[in-house]
Amino acid sequence: MARIWEPFLSERDRLVFDAAGYNAHAGYGARPALLIIDVNYAFCGEHPEPILEAIKKWRTSCGEDAWTALESIQPLLAAARAKRLPVIYTTGGFRSDGWDKGSWSWKSSRGNEDTTVARNVDGNAIMPQVAPQKSDLIIHKQKPSAFFGTNLVSYLNLLKCDSLIIAGTTTSGCVRASVLDAFNLNYRVAVVEEACFDRSQASHAINLADMHAKYADVVPLGHALEFIATLPEGLFRLPGE
Repeated sequence: MARIWEPFLSERDRLVFDAAGYNAHAGYGARPALLIIDVNYAFCGEHPEPILEAIKKWRTSCGEDAWTALESIQPLLAAARAKRLPVIYTTGGFRSDGWDKGSWSWKSSRGNEDTTVARNVDGNAIMPQVAPQKSDLIIHKQKPSAFFGTNLVSYLNLLKCDSLIIAGTTTSGCVRASVLDAFNLNYRVAVVEEACFDRSQASHAINLADMHAKYADVVPLGHALEFIATLPEGLFRLPGE
């Protein structure tokens, strides 16, 4: 299977990765949770439209690529729920006055815009196509990593998870930051290629390549679905059960 990052790599890059032994297959864990990162209106918008139009209203929008990825997140989510795997979402959450945005205000001239816009749509609301259910967990975070300043590790410990299957956005930002922290904590990590998205096509491809080389297995959607199907029933006691 051709990988999305191949056109972005030079022949030197390929030779270096091969010589250094990168891109080895780490494998899935035995007790995975599905982590869906920041799939909300702020990154997806209210409907698919070209990104340069979408960002007029939602400055962090990833445009049509977000809606393409949503189509892959849905079967991934359905497969996880069919096996009663833990499903954990992240989204943002800040004070109404924006004081706690901190360093987010430093690198964008639009960084202080309100995430609630016309028609009272909350940018942090998770997209209805992948809406959480009663047994799912929602983590509100303020920095890129799903782990930084949150209860994620304690939840994973309580569930006895040894691994993560990751989808969401942005590939180069919150997905990558979460993958690196999961790697640092010795979780096995699989990133589902078609279920991740970014506003920058180059950043999306190159960060998938780099994560696959060193920190995670970047797997096709079909591969992840096949793995989930092999898991035994009744691995977890989910919240609310």
